[in-house]
Amino acid sequence: MKNIAYISSIILLLFGSSCTKDFETINTNPNAPNNVQPSLLLRQVIYNFGEEMSYEGFVAGDLLSQHRTAIDFNLFDRHALKSPQLGGNPWPVFYTNLRDNEIIIQQSQTVENFTVYEGPALILKAFMTAGLTDLFGDVPYSEAFNGINGTVTPVYDNQEDIYLLENGILDNLDKGIAAIEAYDDVIPLEGDILFNGNLESWVTFANSIKIKQLLRISDKVAVSEALQTIFDSGNYFTSNAQNATFDFTNTDPNSFRLAQLRVGDFNNFVLSKTMDDLFENLNDPRDATFFRPFEDSTTGDFNGLINGIDASSTSIDLSEYSLAGTIFREDTSTLDANFLTAWETYFNLAEAAERGLIAADARTLYETGVQLAFEYWNTPLPAAYLSGPAAYNATGTTPIQQIVTQKWIANIINGYEGWVEYRRTGFPEFNSVAASLNGGLIPVRMPYPAEEEALNAENYQQAAANTDGNSINVPVWWDEN
Repeated sequence: MKNIAYISSIILLLFGSSCTKDFETINTNPNAPNNVQPSLLLRQVIYNFGEEMSYEGFVAGDLLSQHRTAIDFNLFDRHALKSPQLGGNPWPVFYTNLRDNEIIIQQSQTVENFTVYEGPALILKAFMTAGLTDLFGDVPYSEAFNGINGTVTPVYDNQEDIYLLENGILDNLDKGIAAIEAYDDVIPLEGDILFNGNLESWVTFANSIKIKQLLRISDKVAVSEALQTIFDSGNYFTSNAQNATFDFTNTDPNSFRLAQLRVGDFNNFVLSKTMDDLFENLNDPRDATFFRPFEDSTTGDFNGLINGIDASSTSIDLSEYSLAGTIFREDTSTLDANFLTAWETYFNLAEAAERGLIAADARTLYETGVQLAFEYWNTPLPAAYLSGPAAYNATGTTPIQQIVTQKWIANIINGYEGWVEYRRTGFPEFNSVAASLNGGLIPVRMPYPAEEEALNAENYQQAAANTDGNSINVPVWWDEN
């Protein structure tokens, strides 16, 4: 944990076009600037994206990934994903921040004094774009993020193109690194609440993103050479001190949002039976970090609820189930907004090694990832943990299952990552939801939101046709068999 972000005001971006003589002069507030400094925008993009996706991760992502379940207001937990309630609509989070980040890119490429922002902004664009397309599949991209000067009805780009073509995810990571390495001025990077303006850390971040995204598309594209090059360089996250995270605080407005909401909303979410069973099987002490013993327990035990109950016909006694831990409400200063970490990077490398994509010792990488994950969550690692059910070659499991399961545990509240990794690997094994509204199927993509059908109708119709009517059961490109 490192940087604390203090955001006390909303950045207003004011754009206008003149349709009568002197209209712009007459209608311009002299106290409201038309242009926002990239340092303020960078701070805003990082904070807003991290805060919004941490909230989304708790109230929606954790339901899809079966870390926790909802007692009421739970249509999303029953897989009616077109009916977001307390959360479940990350689309505007991505597009708002990608739009603002695009302004930083444009400023960095046109104003000499802002050149230092180009590399980090390109890397952020790649990171946020990957998160967006991994959730939805084909999305507006090449014509998006610039509605002021371009089209407000952008076409949907194929996910494969978004990953692989010029100005796509991988290309922007390379361009971001190149821009940083070419920068030779002394003007500092300001507004950077991830790395305090350290440009070398942004390169390390970019390489760690590349490891993650190359692994994600490895069933579709030959990635071994690129992964080996990064691994051999050693320039990726190797310690929690390097993590792309920022701290929440214990006070408004920078505390974790669940600490600011009414207690009824917080108590709507309890430990999932899926996670409870895994903790019990692994004898994993992180259950006490993430959750509280249920109220009726006399021995400090934990109890999870099956996902997706029919709240209208099922009576639940809250005292019989484990609520979220104090780190999510009473003491959010120990909680991070997590973009990417060393432990996730080590698990990605361990999987790459186990699959033969890189030449490395997969077991050592796995065990380092476990150690870093426990350290990240401020939980002592039991001495026998890695020689018991969590061992790399534990009886009844496979190394890939162990790697992905450990990554899934540590990824609690990290957006929708646990669900995305389940879709890609099938691990850990999910339970069927109790009262599914999706025919008993686990969804494999997020649906396009209703506003797209209303505001970008023609392009939406084509995208919907490509996904069987905007179905949540049609896999994205990298997940297709």
